[in-house]
Amino acid sequence: MSETTKKTTSRREFLKNTGRVAAASALVGAAIPHVHAAEDNTIQVVLVGCGGRGTGAAANALAVQNGPIKLVAMADVFENRLTASLRHLQQQFADQVDVPDDRKFIGFDGYQKAMDCLKPGDVAIFTTPPAFRWVHFAYAIQKGLNVFMEKPVTNDGPATRRMIKLAEESAAKNLKVGVGLMSRHSRALEQLYQRIHDGEIGDIVNMRGYRMSGPVGSAFSEKWPGEPSELLWQIQHFHSFLWASGGCFNDFYIHIIDHCCWMKDAWPTEAQAVGGRHYRQTPQGNPCVDQNFDSYSVEYVFADGARLIMDGRCMAGCENIYSSYAHGTKGSAIVSNSGDCGMPSSTYKGQNPDPSDMIW
Repeated sequence: MSETTKKTTSRREFLKNTGRVAAASALVGAAIPHVHAAEDNTIQVVLVGCGGRGTGAAANALAVQNGPIKLVAMADVFENRLTASLRHLQQQFADQVDVPDDRKFIGFDGYQKAMDCLKPGDVAIFTTPPAFRWVHFAYAIQKGLNVFMEKPVTNDGPATRRMIKLAEESAAKNLKVGVGLMSRHSRALEQLYQRIHDGEIGDIVNMRGYRMSGPVGSAFSEKWPGEPSELLWQIQHFHSFLWASGGCFNDFYIHIIDHCCWMKDAWPTEAQAVGGRHYRQTPQGNPCVDQNFDSYSVEYVFADGARLIMDGRCMAGCENIYSSYAHGTKGSAIVSNSGDCGMPSSTYKGQNPDPSDMIW
């Protein structure tokens, strides 16, 4: 995927250091060509997937000051989510939201109808569960649309291979594609990346990543209550089901894995993993039916033999650890101090983050 890392498109700048994600702002802030006629250079946007993340991404896009931007269509399989999202966006951006009833699309084919409202060069925002991402992306490429898509972009091996092929097609058409991997827009991580590749800590031989917290999102679900349909219910609880999301590992640990691979400037060639489920009931004693583990540990191996160990835990009442580290032949680094890309990043002469050994 093409994803700009220019300092001028820092999400934190777009949101004036509020700490909120601005993935769509990063996309629209990139050099999207103005392809419309001289009398109308408005960038039109559609939103496919109107939950909280989709509403936030649309708001981020509409807040960008690079030129006239207007939301013109929305699609979701849940009418109540579309209605709530539209109401929220109209309150914030009344002059930039133009979504009449005939451009509100409910159903699994709504993505096509929404994108049919656009012209080549406009922007589609995809924030549905990732099971649908490659289908939506393929149609956007066919229509000649630029895209922002939320992470993760795939949920299994076959979908990943499809997405890689589609990415090549989008690049061949010079379409702009942004993905919600916010670490790539962190000024601190940009500077750390440069320091590592200038040799400040030597060659990276080991990295460690941790996301250990209580259950997140819809990762743990009780039995289907009987309505809506079981398919729609699983989509509502998509973090619980591998077909819909790839599970909590895929959705929540991707940021740390991504920025560690960025620091290494390489992708792993092998991986081996262990995981386990210790609790199959809610605190109230109701059985859980989801497909997630409580704990994960994955060892990623790079071509040069370096390792990345990613440890995750989804259990309430345990110590929270949410950070990442890199170890090199001359020193070490705290990559993310807290969270997906929390500042401050720092480098050290030795392998322990001792303040007396801090380089930067």
